[in-house]
Amino acid sequence: MGVPDKKNVNLPWVEKYRPETLQDLISHEDIISTIERFIDTDHLPHLLLYGPPGTGKTSTILACARKLYTPKEFNSMVLELNASDDRGIGVVRERILNFASTRTIFKSGFKLVILDEADAMTNDAQNALRRVIEKFTENVRFCLICNYLSKIIPAIQSRCTRFRFGPLASEQILPRLNYVIEQEQ
Repeated sequence: MGVPDKKNVNLPWVEKYRPETLQDLISHEDIISTIERFIDTDHLPHLLLYGPPGTGKTSTILACARKLYTPKEFNSMVLELNASDDRGIGVVRERILNFASTRTIFKSGFKLVILDEADAMTNDAQNALRRVIEKFTENVRFCLICNYLSKIIPAIQSRCTRFRFGPLASEQILPRLNYVIEQEQ
């Protein structure tokens, strides 16, 4: 569970108290256990996590990334982009292609590209991304996160294992909120 330290005093609570591990997540046990099985058997597919905001999609993939890579490996093995900030075809061609095409000296195995708010990407950018996914599928896994599945082109949807994150129940949220209140007093 995200335990605050003095350095994080000005962080937004959503970051300050973000779950660190898969065990810290408070919902969607079936999705988490399936993804964990993929990781444990070294068969992680490309992922498409979708559903309303605040349901744990980003926290889930970041916890997966922390399970896959040590803190020392993380920066060279994981590229995290918010597609609503960087949604054009140029980002796909430059940042993603550059990251995907370079090998790392730290670890064998695949790299991970996390595209948050992927439903904000233009269709041209999504088509370019589809080609990058096809070309680098051997050494890179892509995880797209979005609120609206319908805004992701079918060609990308078909290349990913999709998981729908539904709204959280009040009884799941309350203990976590009480923890935050306790920590902030």
